[in-house]
Amino acid sequence: MSIRLTPANTLPVDGLSATLVGRAWIPGPVPGPSPIVLRADGVFDLSGRFATLSELLELDAPLQALRQTPGTFLTSIEELLANSGADADPEKPHLLAPLDLQVIKAAGVTFAASMVERVIEEKAGGDAALAEGVRAMVREVIGDNLRSIRPGSEQAQRLKEVLIERGMWSQYLEVGIGPDAEIFTKAPVLAAVGSASLIGVHPHSQWNNPEPEVVLAVNSRGQIHGATLGNDVNLRDFEGRSALLLSKAKDNNASCAIGPFIRLFDEGFDLDAVRRCVVDLEVQGLDGYQMRGSSSMEQISRDPLELVAQTVNRNHQYPDGFMLFLGTLFAPTEDRDHPGAGFTHKPGDRVSISSPLLGGLHNEVTHSDAARPWTFGLGALMRNLTARGLLPR
Repeated sequence: MSIRLTPANTLPVDGLSATLVGRAWIPGPVPGPSPIVLRADGVFDLSGRFATLSELLELDAPLQALRQTPGTFLTSIEELLANSGADADPEKPHLLAPLDLQVIKAAGVTFAASMVERVIEEKAGGDAALAEGVRAMVREVIGDNLRSIRPGSEQAQRLKEVLIERGMWSQYLEVGIGPDAEIFTKAPVLAAVGSASLIGVHPHSQWNNPEPEVVLAVNSRGQIHGATLGNDVNLRDFEGRSALLLSKAKDNNASCAIGPFIRLFDEGFDLDAVRRCVVDLEVQGLDGYQMRGSSSMEQISRDPLELVAQTVNRNHQYPDGFMLFLGTLFAPTEDRDHPGAGFTHKPGDRVSISSPLLGGLHNEVTHSDAARPWTFGLGALMRNLTARGLLPR
């Protein structure tokens, strides 16, 4: 049975006081995706003014433009959410991931605790059975209280020299406490799935986990206009074997979930609110297994503004903007099946990521080769928008 979305499990705690934009698949003579906004009287299609969500976010003041755009009524919020997921009726609107032309970027190793776990992955060579012994050794040498060390500082450089002397330096420590953040491309443009969709893990992976994160919506000029939630699904065994396998560990069919909506910055929500966010995670397995965890943005090692500045600058541009995963404190170490095996996903796991001011993102795990293939790319989007009269011919 597919996940059923409701306002209660999807919207922020302050409901429609939040300014929520996203995307939905719209039926019609030529069906296709449209930017949407949620209002007290329902869901409104914005495509009459903004062909893409990227176009809206490229404005200096998208909030003001949104408030001046009436849009076209689509359906109620309840009906949109109820019709989203694997069982969606194609003749009715259903929810998509809240981005389109934006590049999907991610910052890695931005929290001290997860940084230590990445070192452990590397030292264990991606073998979950070896991780506990390596974990004890690594913590003995470097500890886990690295939050006070400012990346790129003289203190960080002195720590680096000590760790090199003891044979414990790691590429993960380099990006965790060195001057340069790890910024990578998580998934291709348009490849992300939304709430209620299946998420995919590679069928050959034996050690993997969800990564609950805050995701920033940033335009081509580096202006942050809002935030949402994301699941940066990660294969710990692939990445642990070699950092050169990062793309295979991170970018698989349906391995990137973003949603449910982008909450735009307005009078009640800003970047400081993002800095205070706590992101909660719950995993429920068909075998009765349950896991809960959380990630507090207050413990991040690099400020969101620094991560954005390291992503877009004179050396690298994104003409249609980008979405930036900010990393996670969460790195599960508890055993699921037997001692020493650690946590890994099983098909059918329900993954819920939530934060009071951003709402809830809900997905079910499958193997990436069993998820619906990704076929709607940039060419398909351009042809679709043209056929609907939303782009000049």
